[in-house]
Amino acid sequence: MFSIFAITYTFVVVISSEVYLPVFYRLGITSTYEYLELRFNKFVRLIGTIMFIIQTILYTGIVIYAPALALNQVTGFHLWGAVVATGVVCTFYCTLGGLKAVVWTDVFQVGIMVAGFSSVIIRAVVVQGGIEPILNDSYYGDRLNFWDFNPSPLQRHSFWTIIIGGTFTWTGIYGVNQSQVQRYIACKSRFHAKMSLYVNLVGLWAILSCAVLSGLAMYSVYKDCDPWTAKFVSAPDQLMPYLALDILRDYPGLPGLFVACAYSGTLSTVSSSINALAAVTVEDLVKPYFKSLSETKLSWISKGTSFLYGAVCIGMAGLASLMGGLLQAALSIFGMIGGPLLGLFSLGIFFPFVNSLGALVGLLVGFTISLWVGIGAQLYPPLPISSLPKYLSVEGCNFTTIDSNWTLTTALPSVTETILEAQVGERPELADNWYSLSYLYFSTIGTIITIIIGIIASLLSGGLKQNINRDFLLTCQDFDYLKVLLPSSWGKYKEKEKVEGLNWKIRDSDPYPDKGTDNPAFNHMELYSTEHNEKANGINP
Repeated sequence: MFSIFAITYTFVVVISSEVYLPVFYRLGITSTYEYLELRFNKFVRLIGTIMFIIQTILYTGIVIYAPALALNQVTGFHLWGAVVATGVVCTFYCTLGGLKAVVWTDVFQVGIMVAGFSSVIIRAVVVQGGIEPILNDSYYGDRLNFWDFNPSPLQRHSFWTIIIGGTFTWTGIYGVNQSQVQRYIACKSRFHAKMSLYVNLVGLWAILSCAVLSGLAMYSVYKDCDPWTAKFVSAPDQLMPYLALDILRDYPGLPGLFVACAYSGTLSTVSSSINALAAVTVEDLVKPYFKSLSETKLSWISKGTSFLYGAVCIGMAGLASLMGGLLQAALSIFGMIGGPLLGLFSLGIFFPFVNSLGALVGLLVGFTISLWVGIGAQLYPPLPISSLPKYLSVEGCNFTTIDSNWTLTTALPSVTETILEAQVGERPELADNWYSLSYLYFSTIGTIITIIIGIIASLLSGGLKQNINRDFLLTCQDFDYLKVLLPSSWGKYKEKEKVEGLNWKIRDSDPYPDKGTDNPAFNHMELYSTEHNEKANGINP
């Protein structure tokens, strides 16, 4: 079922590159939340910034905790020692190297991730006697259910929840989240920025394919003795490390390669998050209120905030241990907070009549409702039927597998029975409908409610009377493939028009015909330099 995310990722990248990227890139902003002040006012910008900081700290804590589980399972290294070590390493090189260090380490980490997955997949294929037995086991075990078109929003995963809910959730990440936007607006032209997203799409497909194949291989190996049901692991998130240690233990270095694979994803995400937190803090919370600070002082403040956020994220990893499935918890956080933020940016980009009051009211209402359903789902988890749990067997746990002799001495309950027993007790009426919504719909709810309430509040408060600079809106001119069909004068932007209220000059909306540099802040020697950026924009001549 998760393989359907390949379709979702395609929608997300197209929407992000063709809808949100042109506006952010044209304005030449460092923080996406600068846009909120340009389009609305300082207070809306402040609220958006605070919500982003909370969301990113919570999410980063989960990301730090996940590979620590892998290291603990494979090496026996103390779990919380691994958590601290992971956070310290990420914080260290992010603080010293900034965005340039983040991007270059990501390049190498992608290769390590693919290599780690490949080692597990190849070895599992050898152990099981080929790819065909793995696919057969998965088919007869009902693990190849791709096309479940059940329209119920209460079902955890179906075609519709993944396509609709997944698109909203991941657009909130790729379209408006500072951690991602800071990467493509650093490109030297809008053409390169768009291409970076489409190249990233190929990488997403590759990683998703590796993850799906690894999951099918794991099921095939353990179809008769599920390690989680048999209590050989303490959490479902330890299953993959358990498999790697089991089938790769005779090959020195390969279990370590898998741990490096898990850590590569974490280092990439955590470093980007810490860098984004520092950038947003400096640009949105320091610069606007302390305008006399020199570049040197701002640089030291940025490094200090990176270190501080790293420490806070390590502390938040403790909360992650209480949140159940880590992937679901991470996407739930992006849904509860990222959904309303996506709705807020969409109000500004798509609806010229939406004013500051309408945007603020829409954001607060959308956030309140998405937070309500998200917290309710944590307090009263959906019944197992909503996730359609598959049968997990422990009948074969008295046989010998690769280098492991497991003997089951007592009868163990099924996963469904265990969960049902834990949920005995009264549940409120909302628990089996509102709180049982698929976690992928949290973002959808937050986005749609924010937009609807924002539109209504703006119309009621005189939004139709305001005049908005078109540079803050998505226009037909932003769609490159439409330009051949439109008059040359349609939506033509004024070159070097200064944005009122901030010291940024509008970038030309069209990349140069030769796909050269149209980003005035781009430096061929350094990927990111605040001083050079400001000089290029005429702030510090």
